[in-house]
Amino acid sequence: MATDRYGNTLHACTPEGAGHLDRAVEALLFFRPEVTPAVEDALAASPDSPDAQAFAVYLGVLGTEHTAAATARARFARWSAGRDTRSLPARERLHLAAAGACLAGDLHGAGDLLEELSLAYPRDALALFAGHQLDFLTGDAVRLRDRIGGALSAWGRADEHRGPLLGMYAFGLEESGHYRRAEEAGAAALERHPRDVWAVHAVTHTYEMQGRIAEGVAFLDARAADWTRGNYLTVHNWWHYALYALEAGAEETALRVYDAAVHHEESAGLAMELLDAAALLWRLHLAGREEPERWARLADAWAERADPPFYAFNDAHAVMAYVGAGRIARAEALVADRRRWLADDGSPRDRSNRVMTAEIGLPVCEALVAQGRGDHATVVELLWPVRRRLQVFGGSHAQRDAVQRTLLESALAAGDHDRARLLLSERDGLRPDSPYNWLGRARLADAIGDAALAAVARERAEDARKGLRPTAPGLTGVPEADPAGVPEARPTGVPGTGSADVSETGL
Repeated sequence: MATDRYGNTLHACTPEGAGHLDRAVEALLFFRPEVTPAVEDALAASPDSPDAQAFAVYLGVLGTEHTAAATARARFARWSAGRDTRSLPARERLHLAAAGACLAGDLHGAGDLLEELSLAYPRDALALFAGHQLDFLTGDAVRLRDRIGGALSAWGRADEHRGPLLGMYAFGLEESGHYRRAEEAGAAALERHPRDVWAVHAVTHTYEMQGRIAEGVAFLDARAADWTRGNYLTVHNWWHYALYALEAGAEETALRVYDAAVHHEESAGLAMELLDAAALLWRLHLAGREEPERWARLADAWAERADPPFYAFNDAHAVMAYVGAGRIARAEALVADRRRWLADDGSPRDRSNRVMTAEIGLPVCEALVAQGRGDHATVVELLWPVRRRLQVFGGSHAQRDAVQRTLLESALAAGDHDRARLLLSERDGLRPDSPYNWLGRARLADAIGDAALAAVARERAEDARKGLRPTAPGLTGVPEADPAGVPEARPTGVPGTGSADVSETGL
């Protein structure tokens, strides 16, 4: 019987199929587009392989594309019809059960099953990757960290793919607030594989969450050849670059990045790219800068998708696009559709998304519509109760900050000084040198009539931005158009200093 490169036995799999699976897993770990044809080759060589069948399902679900999930559901149903899987080995049974849970919309249940699988088979890289992505989609920062940390002791320093596991671990560490350890793990991953774009992404997050913007820009500039082409995360990492530019006060640079790499006429129209585009323009919208042509093109792209209820996090960004484009009626229609869907509880599908939508998605979408109408008191009323639970509908801290900023901006606009003060104080504690935070403090000081404090805060914001510019040459060097970062291959399914390695036990 065939085995994979990690020593796992592959049921009903030929040596040829095992080779294709190994190739597919490697491409998956490094977010390379070759993963899709490699899985198709594995299915052709070993159509009865549970690993190959589950792999195809993960590709169909993890990208949050409802059409890809529907295709995967139909194929999996054809394969599993009348098939008795009870006699399969435990590892493959768990993969198939997790795949089935994914297709049923039970992302949390699928994550539980893959965690059970990793307990007994910690060297199943496919299970670790798929589980890690599910943890991200469900906003479970602790499991995003510990799923990988708990398996690392089974991977020796000589293991070739210990590197991408360290990259995943780095992202989990970052999302759970362990920034120094995250940076160390990400650096160790990149020392092994410089083109590990998930590790690049993780380190980029650590700089952003600490407000180390100049270092973040320098990091991305120095590694541009490693992340700007031929992978699923190119657009998303350019989005991070644009966020750095916004924090440094370089709005034109951010828009050049937007036009050249985030959303343009060659964009594929995938949800994960469109939500990056919406989140970037929304930050500019909150700052008072309107971009009607860009918003109109983005809203058209969302409308063309005509998404049914599938992933609440995507819905929120579609609403941002509609509101930003001035299409309030279209945004309200999406909200009304999701309300009707929640009221119809006859379908067992999408159970995770039902929780996400009911608890977080709808309040956020309704708040975004209220913001578009200038009803800032309603924005505060809707977002204040959920502001510490936004992770329920997925995404990262950096992505969800668009919603947190919406709350802060509306609190300031509504004259809700106590809440604005508290929100700014919370932000200051995490990123004391953030120009955005200092400008917020200046506006609050203006509102309460403290001109001296407002002047000091604006001076601190300007000083902070000056400190970013000299050490961030990339902020003035982004190409006007067609940057190297525009990927040659577009994804169709799957999604996002120091050299110390992480110890054998994970910590």
